[in-house]
Amino acid sequence: MKITLRVLLVAAIFLLVYMCYRSIMGSIEFDSEKGSRENAIKAHLVDIRKAQIEYKNVYGVHAANFDELSKFLKEKKLPFVIKEGELTDEQLEKGMKEKDAIKSGLIKRDTFWVLAKDTLFSPAYNVDSMSIVPVAGVNARFSMDTATLVSPSGYTVKVFESGVKYDTYLGGLNRQLLINLKDKATKLGKYDGLRVGSVKEINNNAGNWE
Repeated sequence: MKITLRVLLVAAIFLLVYMCYRSIMGSIEFDSEKGSRENAIKAHLVDIRKAQIEYKNVYGVHAANFDELSKFLKEKKLPFVIKEGELTDEQLEKGMKEKDAIKSGLIKRDTFWVLAKDTLFSPAYNVDSMSIVPVAGVNARFSMDTATLVSPSGYTVKVFESGVKYDTYLGGLNRQLLINLKDKATKLGKYDGLRVGSVKEINNNAGNWE
């Protein structure tokens, strides 16, 4: 009888140790995969923000959806200035302006019109992939929304928001850890995922991880 109890006790200890080990390793694996996926997502969101800021610089509002933003990047041309020469300290001290130096031929400024995509990113940049959440096995697109908010001083501010929820890009991972992550965000009143900008507050287009 005593031997049986000892065997059961040893088995229980091994089971407890194994469960603790799996719990720790499960958390480590979850955090590692979460971090890898989020790094790729953040890079896309930064690109979306960059494109939206330039879109607003041109049109005064943000693109309402990815179709508009993609059309802008593929078709709109932006000025690209090539500079040759700079004003010297001596010229600046004498009060010379850049426009005067250009007229005098001391320096050169040539403006070329280049596609927005090429100016903001590169000729090889794939605009069509911008809206797609870059996680293998996840068939989803980033959300996009725009709004007009009023600042505390009474100014109207055009804002946008683009993001993706935890459920979308972490759905295949540890279910309980995902529930815990969402519950924490809810209790803190935070967005349960990754996003740039906000249609509820003026945050200078910041990412919620920054």
